[in-house]
Amino acid sequence: MDHHLPASSANCAWGYFDPKRAPALTVDSGDTVVIDTVSGGPDVLPKDDFFIPPELLDVHKNSVQEMPGHILTGPVAIRGAKPGQVLEVRIKDVKLRQNWGYNVIRPLAGTLPYDFETARLLNIPLDAEANVAHLPWGLKLPLAPFFGVMGVAPPPNWGRISSIMPRAHAGNIDNKELVAGTTLYLPIFNEGALFSCGDGHGAQGDGEVCITAIETALRGTFQFIVRNDLSFTYPRAETPTHYITMGMDPDLDQCSVMALRDMIVLLGEKAGLSREDAYTLCSLAGDLHVTQAVNGNKGVHMMMAKNLLREI
Repeated sequence: MDHHLPASSANCAWGYFDPKRAPALTVDSGDTVVIDTVSGGPDVLPKDDFFIPPELLDVHKNSVQEMPGHILTGPVAIRGAKPGQVLEVRIKDVKLRQNWGYNVIRPLAGTLPYDFETARLLNIPLDAEANVAHLPWGLKLPLAPFFGVMGVAPPPNWGRISSIMPRAHAGNIDNKELVAGTTLYLPIFNEGALFSCGDGHGAQGDGEVCITAIETALRGTFQFIVRNDLSFTYPRAETPTHYITMGMDPDLDQCSVMALRDMIVLLGEKAGLSREDAYTLCSLAGDLHVTQAVNGNKGVHMMMAKNLLREI
């Protein structure tokens, strides 16, 4: 069955994930949901002739930013989802909802927090038909839209948490690989799983070094499937060509360790490799990427080509 969850002050949480937040929508496992998102506070709105989604103005007027973080649409509850299971999130489609995005440099933030003393806001025109962003120095940058934030509600004992730091529930992972046609796997910590998303990106490099990508409003089409046959406890993903494991921690070294260890486990599950053989294959063919270096908990993801496992 297909559903639609619009962005609105009623359907959006500004700044946080909360395991006690009531579902904005409840669906069955296997259902598909179109979710609309908006992004940014009043300070990033363009002054030129751009389309501003009315839902964004509604959120600004009628919602309170509970803590620093993103505007998240949701949560979506999936009937029958229980703690200890895994939620398979098939990302069927991602589309732009407005003709502009923004990028911000802020002092004391980003990978170089002391190098840029003056804040800067860029409002960036987006051309959906040509699939490019028009940057102010003349570059037409190809768009590859994805959601920076996708996650389930965190463990109940964590309580309400900011959306900024990614953790085991995923959240602000900022993984540019998770475009349309890919799948995200999330461990479930609460009844219903309680999936939310936001932080739409038109384009981003690995690292997201200045703390923002091309931030914009997106419409995502997701299929949610509760997996009783999976039991891992940290997010994973896959593209048509690669398996992806993730690590999130303030220390990038620890992020690498987490992503690598999980890939060793995955290779044992998928290909029956011993830990020694899996470690060797990770060294020979696995790629560690810095997902983002700016969210308090930084991120590293490891990618392994699927065709290497099919040949075993």
